Amino acid sequence: MTISMYQASVPRFVNILGNLSNILDKAQAHVEAKKLSDASLTAFRLFPDMLPMSTQVQIACDTAKGVVARLSGVEAPVFEDNEKTIAELKARVAKTIAFIQTVPAEKIDGTEDKDIVTKRGEKETHYKGMQFLLGHAVPNFYFHITTAYSILRHNGVEIGKRDFLGNP
Repeated sequence: MTISMYQASVPRFVNILGNLSNILDKAQAHVEAKKLSDASLTAFRLFPDMLPMSTQVQIACDTAKGVVARLSGVEAPVFEDNEKTIAELKARVAKTIAFIQTVPAEKIDGTEDKDIVTKRGEKETHYKGMQFLLGHAVPNFYFHITTAYSILRHNGVEIGKRDFLGNP
């Protein structure tokens, strides 16, 4: 049995983003129980040159919606990157899940050899669809989800591996 481009993307992103939403619920409960501000978590960085937790969530969402849009050829929604609270981050996660679930499998399956070009500044990087999904987007997605998780765990939010993995 083979795994399709769709199966390797949309259901996996939806699952982990759902887990992230549940983790954010625990973060909200933590700040309420400890009488902290949301910013004590959303603005926290593991190291000064790293991005804050809010940006980690934003990039994870952008990665999921971006790869699904690029592979399927549909336009990705643009989010403003202005979330400051845990509730706003949860809403972004929900919007991302809602978008990627609108893209049918037939728009993504068969894109293994599709030409994908990303641009950062003046630098262009060329990929084939499968290389972009598995070699760039999926690792980038998990990197940012893991970093958000690590920031929350570092700050005492009671989460563990089971929260991260959820129920695949």
